[in-house]
Amino acid sequence: MATPIPPPAAPRPLVAVLAFCGVVVAVMQTLVVPLLPHIPELTGSSPAAASWLITVTLLAGAVCTPVLGRVGDMYGKRRVLLASLGLLVVGSALCGASSHIGVLITGRAFQGAALAVLPLGISIMRDELPPERVLRSIGLMSSTLGIGAAVGLPVAALVVQYADWHTMFWVSAGLGLLDIALVLLFVPPSALRSPGRFDVLGTLGLTAFLVALLMAVTQGGAWGWTSARTLGVLGAALLVGLCWGAWELRVPSPMVDLRVSARPRVLLANLAALLIGFSFYANNLATAQMVQEPTSTGYGLGASIVVSGLCLLPAGISMVALSPVSARISTTYGPKVTLALAAGIIAVGYVVRFFTSHQLWMIIAGAAVVASGTAIAYSALPALVMRAVPVTETGAANGLNTLMRSIGQALCSAVVAAVLTRVTFTVDGRQAPTLHAYLLVFLIAAATAVLALLVTLAVPGDRKSTPDTLGPVEARPPEPSAVQEAR
Repeated sequence: MATPIPPPAAPRPLVAVLAFCGVVVAVMQTLVVPLLPHIPELTGSSPAAASWLITVTLLAGAVCTPVLGRVGDMYGKRRVLLASLGLLVVGSALCGASSHIGVLITGRAFQGAALAVLPLGISIMRDELPPERVLRSIGLMSSTLGIGAAVGLPVAALVVQYADWHTMFWVSAGLGLLDIALVLLFVPPSALRSPGRFDVLGTLGLTAFLVALLMAVTQGGAWGWTSARTLGVLGAALLVGLCWGAWELRVPSPMVDLRVSARPRVLLANLAALLIGFSFYANNLATAQMVQEPTSTGYGLGASIVVSGLCLLPAGISMVALSPVSARISTTYGPKVTLALAAGIIAVGYVVRFFTSHQLWMIIAGAAVVASGTAIAYSALPALVMRAVPVTETGAANGLNTLMRSIGQALCSAVVAAVLTRVTFTVDGRQAPTLHAYLLVFLIAAATAVLALLVTLAVPGDRKSTPDTLGPVEARPPEPSAVQEAR
């Protein structure tokens, strides 16, 4: 049986280091967005090939996040955290050293795999921190996904405009090395282990399912949503998913414990994460593009790529400020109430955006309201999930929850692209989205947030008497394999 380990002597440095790791990894996910229109010219590649710099990151992150979360539960969270940061450094160095599109895509795949840092950091916090600090700390760690996205866009835009574009990758490699050093100094090795053997077939099945599903979602617009190629890939995803699910229900130590995942509290929390991820991402996509539309459209502001990125900075600041507020609400009323409140704020934010998308400061204010709701939601989701899973499965459970947010963002990207490319008009000899296209995006995102609110309200109430209790600590029945590693 695993022996509880005492909390570290310095919890503040541990939280700061893990949160910094989360921000660096999240920044990497959006780093190439301002650069994407220029990639074909800079690398001599096609626009279709350039789009894979985003797609491959999404695919790698989707696959590695739950897998590495489970590996961390079994073999040590700090060990896998360091490996994930190592992948970030390798990927950044590859992108910094080359202009070949194939090398860049490979490097971006390594960077995407590092997304597992987020659920691993959350799980380490639960293992190492005293109970009174856990909710606040995991809230901050969870919010780094949104904070990094809001900060990464303007920083990358500045680099693209004023420096060699390889610079941002070398900087990210340096930050990754700094993260590794800080983790070695301030994050203790984890002693708690989940028993069992690693599910190789389950991992391969999950990988095949996610790759097929996300390929259809991300490439469906280019292939045609009703084309044989898209429908064939979706059909393959469905078939593989069914076979994978049947295997996971039979194996003693599954990659994803579907019985735990099917609990209403876990299932609905993951569905809410998908919907919140969708709503949040629409805010970033619409804001960055809308302010850059030329003034000849009648609504565009003709802003530069740097200004469009800076429009998201207040949103990032609000996410940092509201993470502890979310923790206080969860401590007092429980994470279910917090998540419901957050979904409502996001919906209100899009209503504000619907009626105030004409002046720059009003666009920034509306984006900040949406980001505020997202910060509260992202802080509450891990606590909601961890109340319903055994303590030895927090890495895998948080990895799955992070995966659902990523799938929501992928779906959002596909929907926004479809709306903005179909609801258009001709201006200055080119096709541009109409104002109604952006307003339709806001309505869709608001409706998704309302749906997230309804899903959250359907989550069963807590059986615990104290709102800040994180939930069950039971684990699977122990097996002969070791469940503890000496420090």
